[in-house]
Amino acid sequence: MNGLSTVLIVVGLFFVGGIISFVKQKMPTSLVVLLSIGAVLCVGTGLLYLEV
Repeated sequence: MNGLSTVLIVVGLFFVGGIISFVKQKMPTSLVVLLSIGAVLCVGTGLLYLEV
């Protein structure tokens, strides 16, 4: 597990926390979807770097 994969996974999980917060605050759906895409990309990329 290198530093880059750790950082990407942590940032992705931070985005997931932001998604939960934004949904509770009833923020616009487009903003929640955009943040969700970013979270999935960060976590996915971090997990792929674990395999390399």
